[in-house]
Amino acid sequence: MEQTVKPTDGKLGILVPGMGAVATTFIAGVEAVKKGIAQPIGALTQMGNIRLGKRTENRYPMIKDFVPLAGLDEIVFGGWDVYSDNVYESALNAQVLERSQLAAIKSELEAIKPMEAVFDREYVKNLDGSNVKKRATKWELAEALMDDIRNFKEKNGCSRLVMVWCASTEKYIEQSEVHETIEAFEEGLRNNDPNIAPSMIYAYAAIKMGVPFANGAPNLTCDIPALIDFAKQNEVPIAGKDFKTGQTLMKTIVAPGLHARALGINGWFSSNILGNRDGLVLDDPDNFKTKEVSKLSVLEEILQPELNPELYGELYHKVRINYYPPHGDNKESWDNIDIFGWMGYKMQIKINFLCRDSILAAPIVLDLALFMDLAQRAGMSGIQEWLSFYFKSPQTAPGLKPEHDIFKQLIKLQNTLRHMMGEDLITHLGLDYYQDLVEAL
Repeated sequence: MEQTVKPTDGKLGILVPGMGAVATTFIAGVEAVKKGIAQPIGALTQMGNIRLGKRTENRYPMIKDFVPLAGLDEIVFGGWDVYSDNVYESALNAQVLERSQLAAIKSELEAIKPMEAVFDREYVKNLDGSNVKKRATKWELAEALMDDIRNFKEKNGCSRLVMVWCASTEKYIEQSEVHETIEAFEEGLRNNDPNIAPSMIYAYAAIKMGVPFANGAPNLTCDIPALIDFAKQNEVPIAGKDFKTGQTLMKTIVAPGLHARALGINGWFSSNILGNRDGLVLDDPDNFKTKEVSKLSVLEEILQPELNPELYGELYHKVRINYYPPHGDNKESWDNIDIFGWMGYKMQIKINFLCRDSILAAPIVLDLALFMDLAQRAGMSGIQEWLSFYFKSPQTAPGLKPEHDIFKQLIKLQNTLRHMMGEDLITHLGLDYYQDLVEAL
């Protein structure tokens, strides 16, 4: 049965906390695509196809033609940052895109200036900026963000908004009393509770204003009972956490393959070097721990060593991230994987991935923004687990283990789209093609 999905009438405003390398690469890319000088490679919403019905029907429309997504020409951008540079200046500083490419969209990027950010250096010690809101309480900071959201929507004539967190990884914190209920959380805002991180203030403001919120960092953010319940009450979609790029993308591709073949793994050593703002932030041990927890959980959930102790019970998994300024946004990762096969004979896999972190993240931001807007128009509120495909540490309902296998995540995403549009779900069983043949004989 087809869900009722509201149309995409009017402009969609995409609000981005953190207008650094990822956000500026994303915005510049969309503007370049709109001008016909680039292709949105890596974005399923723009270049992906989806199979409908049986293979014999040969129906493979593009996703953007199958579900009612906002068009790129309907999008306007806004956001917050601790630095006052406009998007063109910030993109130059990030050194991800060539200056010649940026020159072609300079006027569009210069017109986008960041609003003053909500920032607490206690959560990100290696950054400091002057474009920051000053208020007496976190409650007042939340109100200031809601004013920004309201003003942006009115000024730009938007009918809808979404928010995608592209700012830095915050220091590691665990769930505490202030995160349990919305009443406790709001009281904590009024009392400046130190366990309420800046990202949580953004998430609260978005949910309060009816704006879908996706978390692109490994921060706790909206993965707490207070904001999960608040999102359901306000009928707002939320999703997270931590964009799946680089090394973890490789893990969610390779590990399911090894697991599928019942090959054993003794050890998986992962090392990274990067030199962008993200690398600088992660150079602090408190911030690195937040990222480490996110990256370490992937293998355990895919391999499930408790179910396969002979194959994965002794797995040693280590992750290292090193700040290396000369590489800039060009992250390099090395993976050494010690595996064993028939009769216990040992083998090794080596992966050296020279990736561009923001180039991999930018299409994720676009897809999440468009799919979160779709979810809102389809009346889907609360945690959007069907978007796990895009996250290192997918948010799920309390007590439910996340699915990390990227291929299963893609099936879930595609089946959700089929369900929305009243198409049959696809199980990939395929026996009907052959059962009919046997019966005919």
